Amino acid sequence: MHILREVSLAIASGEAVGIVGQSGSGKSTLLMVLAGLERPDRGEVFIDGVLLNGLDEDRLAKFRGRRVGVVFQAFHLIPTMTALENVAAPLELAGAREALLKAEAELARVGLADRLHHYPAQLSGGEQQRVALARALAPRPAVLLADEPTGNLDEATGRAIADLLFDPETRRGATFVLVTHDSALAQRCDRIVRMRSGAIDFSV
Repeated sequence: MHILREVSLAIASGEAVGIVGQSGSGKSTLLMVLAGLERPDRGEVFIDGVLLNGLDEDRLAKFRGRRVGVVFQAFHLIPTMTALENVAAPLELAGAREALLKAEAELARVGLADRLHHYPAQLSGGEQQRVALARALAPRPAVLLADEPTGNLDEATGRAIADLLFDPETRRGATFVLVTHDSALAQRCDRIVRMRSGAIDFSV
């Protein structure tokens, strides 16, 4: 059984695309393929001009760390690290200079200058998602992918996170692909792609 079927999708540099569809339609799987976290059985995936299929696991991990930022619904922060350390860790793995200074600046950009040394358990859900967003954006990725980034948040907090995601200064030109059940959030994108039964639905 194939989760995705004959999906063909081109996204322009700097474009914001919302991917919507019912649960099980394949939208999150498509996002994972774009992130290089899942490999397709066939077909080709190009991100920022690079063929992901042609990369071994080490090179794929390095490419993803430098060029692709991912924000998940469940935050995925390391509980034993402070907010600052969570954001600095991928920068350090990528060999970036002054990783802590860059992480501090990124956290300030998302409004957490006073939460640098707090651990995830000491942060609210909205603050944890801000840390996750800062971590995704710190390497200045070409592509930012978000899977239901407001799904675990209350309405007001989710709206604040959405404002950050759609803020040109926050994204700094990154192409943005958003998976969401929230039709109002999807409407903020430049284009909406609807999925149904593992395929792009062109009937609407």
